[in-house]
Parts: sequence; C-alpha cells; structure tokens
Amino acid sequence: MLSEKKCFFCGGDVSPSHGIAYIRNDGIIQHFCSSKCRKNTLKLKRDPRKYKWTKKYETPKSKR
Repeated sequence: MLSEKKCFFCGGDVSPSHGIAYIRNDGIIQHFCSSKCRKNTLKLKRDPRKYKWTKKYETPKSKR
C-alpha cells in the first residue's frame, strides 16, 4: 500500500510517484511537492512559518 507523504516545507500532500525526494548525507529523507518548496528550503533556507501560502504558517500574535 502506497501512502501519501507530507511536503517538508509547506506541509501539503505529496501523492505517490509525484514530487521530489531529497536524501541528506545523514540519511534523513525530505519530500517536496514542487521545485518551489525545494528551492525555498535548500537554496534560500527560508522558514515555512513565515509564509502565508504554507500550511505551517503561524498567525502573528497581536502586539500590545
């Protein structure tokens, strides 16, 4: 049975036989749904919690 994976950057679903799998030197497998997510993680080193289009986006707390 094939299972859906979660995108490492945005948290979206990656269906079987789609997306990109990146294997780091320490053996950790990172699944990406698109090249946009891959580039934001590996090349630009961005934090997914700061972008509204990701599912990992945390709403900013109101300032007092």
